[in-house]
Amino acid sequence: MVVAPDKFKGTLTAPEAAEALAAGVRRHWPGARVSTVPLADGGEGTVDAAVAAGAQLRRTAVRGALGARVRARWALLTAENGSTTAVVESAQAAGLDQVRPSPATARAAHSYGCGQLIRAALDAGAADVVVGLGGSAMTDGGSGALRALGLEVLDDGGAPVPLGGAGLLRAARLDASGLDPRLRSVRLRLAVDVQNPLYGPAGAAHVFAGQKGADAGARAELDAALRRWAALLAGTPGSRPFRRPGAGAAGGFPSGFLALTPAVLEGGFELVAALVGLEQHLQRADLLLVGEGSLDEQSLQGKAPLAAAAVAAARGIPVAAVAGRLSLSARQLREAGVGAAASLVDVAPSEAEARARAGHYAPLAAAEALRQLDRVRPEPGRDAPVRTHEDTPGSIRHCG
Repeated sequence: MVVAPDKFKGTLTAPEAAEALAAGVRRHWPGARVSTVPLADGGEGTVDAAVAAGAQLRRTAVRGALGARVRARWALLTAENGSTTAVVESAQAAGLDQVRPSPATARAAHSYGCGQLIRAALDAGAADVVVGLGGSAMTDGGSGALRALGLEVLDDGGAPVPLGGAGLLRAARLDASGLDPRLRSVRLRLAVDVQNPLYGPAGAAHVFAGQKGADAGARAELDAALRRWAALLAGTPGSRPFRRPGAGAAGGFPSGFLALTPAVLEGGFELVAALVGLEQHLQRADLLLVGEGSLDEQSLQGKAPLAAAAVAAARGIPVAAVAGRLSLSARQLREAGVGAAASLVDVAPSEAEARARAGHYAPLAAAEALRQLDRVRPEPGRDAPVRTHEDTPGSIRHCG
C-alpha cells in the first residue's frame, strides 16, 4: 500500500507524517508492504517532498522577507538521463514565519531571496526550476525576485525604488536589459494552488495580504502598487501576457515572471505528484492512505490529500484518510473517493493533546481508519478481491 500525506501544519512535516502513518499501518497489518510518498500541493513542503523522493538537499544564504540573512533550503534532483531539476520555495526565502505580521511588514516584505534561490539553482546547472508558491510574507508581484536576477525597478529620477510591495508605488520604469540570460532557456515552472488574479477585489492584496498583517489601508495601498506594477510590466518591451488566473498567488509573484520570462503556471499538486512519481507508486498499490493537518472545505479545492484520493479512486484503489482535524461530512468524503477516515482528535483525549503529541496519535488514527476499511475489504496481500467503497457501504468517522 502507499502512504502519501501532506504536512500536518505546525506539528508534522509530510515525511514525518508519512513515517508516523506507516507505523500505524504496520501496527494494524504487521505484514503489509508500505511505500511512503510524502506530498505537497506546491507550497510549503514541496522541498521536503522532493528530498523524500531522492533529491539532494541544498542550503543557500539569502535575504529574507525583511532583509535579514536566512539559510534557505532547496533541492536538486538528478534524473537517470543526467538532467537536473531544482525545487525552491517562496516560503523558505520569504516566509510568513520570518516576520511578526503588521501593516508595516506587509508593506515592506519582499521576494528578493526567492530570486537568489533561483539564481543558485541556475548556478548549479538546473535545466528545470520548480518554484513552490505559498506561505509567503510579501505582496510585491515577484519584483524583488526579479531584481535579484537583474531587473531594475526605477523611480522618476532613475534611482532604484525600495524593495517591498509599497515601494512599487514609487516605480516609474522597468529596465529588463540586465535580466539573467539563463532565464530565457531554463524551464521555469511556478506551482500554484489558487486562481486569484494579480489585483482587484479577488487579487493578491485584498484576499491574501490580510493574513500577512495588512489592515484595510495597507491592502488598498498594496493593491494600488500591484496595479502600477502591472502597468509597468505591460509597457516593458517584449513582455508576455501575465493577467491570468493564478497570477495573484504568493503576493502576485507569478506576474513578473510570466511577463518577463518564459515561466509557466502549473497546478501545485499535479506538479509535485509527477515529481515524486505518485502514479508509478499507485500502479503497484492495493490501498492508499492520505492525510493532512485539517481535512475541511478547503481540502476539496484541489489540496494534495484529496487530489491524490481522486487519482487512486479513478484507478479503483480504496482510499483511507487521517487528519489532525476532520470537518468534512461522510458524503463529502465519499464523493472525494475516501472510503474511511479518522482524525487525531478521535483518538486523543483533546485537540490540544493531539497537536502536542501528533507523532504519537497519528499511528493510532491510521490504525482506526484501517479498522473501518476492514469492514469492507480484506487485508492487503490476501487472495480475496479488493472492493472499494463503491462496492460496499463503509463507516466513516469524522469530527466537526
